[in-house]
Amino acid sequence: MKRATLYKIAETLTVFDAALYANEIAEINAELSKGEAQKAKNAEAYEAIHDIIMENLTDAPCTVAELWEVIEDKVPEGITKNKVQYALTHLWQDEIVKVEGKPNGYRRA
Repeated sequence: MKRATLYKIAETLTVFDAALYANEIAEINAELSKGEAQKAKNAEAYEAIHDIIMENLTDAPCTVAELWEVIEDKVPEGITKNKVQYALTHLWQDEIVKVEGKPNGYRRA
């Protein structure tokens, strides 16, 4: 079921009779907010590695593997090379330039 549908059901139950459907509304709200804690944890983890990544990128492109070798001992526990790659390719696009190649390189903007 789509999130929008669940929101609409909870809203309808609230308008219809919030007291009568309090348990159902609570269950729907719990389901809708289930992933929020993990999302916040991930955002915090990426924020923790932002400065480490930016401090170790230069004007010369480097691969994810090369960057990982340099920062591996500096990142918090739980951060992997794949998470660094995700950050480089999906986050901070205004701060990082992707240099196409095999493999791709990354440098400061």
